[in-house]
Amino acid sequence: MPEPHLRTVVVLAAGEGKRMKSTLPKVLHPLLGRTLLGHVLSAAAPLAADRTVVVVGHGADQVRGHLTEIAPDSTPVLQAEQLGTGHAVRIALDAVPDGAGTVVVINGDVPLLRPETVGALVTAHEEAAAAATVLAAEVPDPTGLGRIVRDADGRLEQIVEERDADATQRAIREINAGIYAFDAVRLREALSKLSTDNDQGEEYLTDVFGLLRSAGEPVAVHMAVDHVETLGCNDRVELAALRRLLRDRVNEAWMRTGVSLLDPVTTWIDVTVALDRDAVIDQNTQLRGATVVGAGASIGPDVTLVDTIVGPDASVVRSHAVGAEVGAGASVGPYAYLRPAARLAAKAKVGTFVEVKNSEIGAGSKVPHLTYVGDATIGEQTNIGAASIFVNYDGVNKHRTVIGSHARTGADNMFVAPVEVGDGAYTAAGSVIVDDVPAGAMGVARARQRNIEGWVVKRRAGTPAAEAAQRAGDAKGAQRAGDAKGASEMSGAASDSEAMHGVAETVGGTSGAGDTATE
Repeated sequence: MPEPHLRTVVVLAAGEGKRMKSTLPKVLHPLLGRTLLGHVLSAAAPLAADRTVVVVGHGADQVRGHLTEIAPDSTPVLQAEQLGTGHAVRIALDAVPDGAGTVVVINGDVPLLRPETVGALVTAHEEAAAAATVLAAEVPDPTGLGRIVRDADGRLEQIVEERDADATQRAIREINAGIYAFDAVRLREALSKLSTDNDQGEEYLTDVFGLLRSAGEPVAVHMAVDHVETLGCNDRVELAALRRLLRDRVNEAWMRTGVSLLDPVTTWIDVTVALDRDAVIDQNTQLRGATVVGAGASIGPDVTLVDTIVGPDASVVRSHAVGAEVGAGASVGPYAYLRPAARLAAKAKVGTFVEVKNSEIGAGSKVPHLTYVGDATIGEQTNIGAASIFVNYDGVNKHRTVIGSHARTGADNMFVAPVEVGDGAYTAAGSVIVDDVPAGAMGVARARQRNIEGWVVKRRAGTPAAEAAQRAGDAKGAQRAGDAKGASEMSGAASDSEAMHGVAETVGGTSGAGDTATE
């Protein structure tokens, strides 16, 4: 078995990208879960290179910081002054002076590049024992791109940048994709001979091919199957176009695995997302980051999930979630907001206009509407009444609320943490719960209502409210007068009859379940 080749990957990421008109280096602009640079490194990863060198320049500190996050084993090398691609590669190789084998050079702005294409390029290069191989593609419009110039026998003669090309060369539609494989030893020798005798006054890496050919070294062209994956990015219009192309590629791949996308055009799925078979993704949905959607789950319409796990057969409708977990068969929305560390157990429900943060909601428990649950633990099969607030912050520290299992809390409750409501306990509507409620108890924390008769007419005279109250009072007075007259006429006939047939019992405070919650 032949010995494996030593491989070095060099990514060119030093350019400013002036046409992006951004303080962010071009290679750090994101699309569908990765930066431009991240996509390129991902495409090169299956090569299992012995070392990866990233040439940085504009925004070097930002790019280095990003590499620390996504490719900590890579080596950033500074090109302080951008003197051309040949100069950049020479600096990169200086960082690996013992390098032999194959050097793969990739521009840092080709996010649609597939790992299969990079692998095929390197395999073809190594099997042919070529000194240099360029990835080429035939494109409908080659404007702005370097041209592949072949000789009469169809072999590579040279690569010409557009600004240095003549009219005949500009008519060529076979272009240089900016991705190369080189023999390391012969590349180093050729780099030392580069000149700046061109329109931009830079050292062109592409001139290496002409130098090698002139020296009788074998050079080759490897054609990309699909020219789309060789497209680079120079401004935000092109970035948006690449994003759409990548969206279509990602969506098609998921549909072919058994995921239903009801409107692929309005569905945006990061390349880092995982979906299981029979998941249904409705329109206007964004799945981002490390989001995972289980089998049979229904997501959308109008949903954004970021780094969120959704279990099998769960449902999320018109909601936003970040760093949350939605259990199997659970229900979220519409118009819910799950913040980081919101965790819903199986068949739990978070309904309309509910916000949950850093809280666990137990299996089968419901928070149906108009509620904030922050820093809380809710047990199983519990119902939280509408318009409840878990008061978790005292201005300095956060505190936790614990609601037991099978509890029923009243509408318009406030739970002032730290506080605990026991298993099977109830709380009355309108209560501010500041003390623990024992298991099975009814917690009541509200003042008794009292009515001040005639207050509006006396204190708000002349207002529409006072006039309405006065009319209601006059009508009530007339009704009382009529009732009194009728009662006088009937008094003789009813003298021996029982005036009342029951006893009305009035109870102050709470009544029962009807006084506690909405479901």
